Amino acid sequence: MSRRIIVHSLGDAQAAVGAAASLGCGVTLVSARGAGAYTGPAWFKAVVDAAIAAHPGAAVDAVIDCADAAGTALAALRLGLGRVRFSGNAEARAALAQIAAAQGAVIEGADDAPALDLLDARDAAAACRAFLSETNG
Repeated sequence: MSRRIIVHSLGDAQAAVGAAASLGCGVTLVSARGAGAYTGPAWFKAVVDAAIAAHPGAAVDAVIDCADAAGTALAALRLGLGRVRFSGNAEARAALAQIAAAQGAVIEGADDAPALDLLDARDAAAACRAFLSETNG
C-alpha cells in the first residue's frame, strides 16, 4: 500500500508525485477533509491528472474526501474518481457503494493510516521525500 499525502494545491500534488517518482515508490494523494464540497471533484481530478502528467509512469492513487455530502460523492464517481471517502449515513453509503462497485470504484470510510499533511509545509518536495523515504529506505 502506498503512503498517503494530503494535498491542498497543484504544487502539493506535483511535489508528492515527483518525490514518489524519484524514489521509485507509489503515493496516494488525498484531499483535505471535506474538500470535495469546497473545491469540487472536478478541481481535485484536474490536480491529480496534472500531477500525473508531469511524472508519467509514477504509481499514483487518489482519494477525494466528500465528508457527508452524498451528491458530491456521486459527482466524484461520475467524473471517474476511483476512491471516494464518504462519512454520511449508512443508507446513502450503501447506495454510493453500489454505484461505485458497478464502475470499479470504492467508497471509503474514515482512515487512520499515517498521512503527511502538506498544509503548513514550507518545502513540500522535501517533506514528501522524507515521508516517503521512511518506508523505502
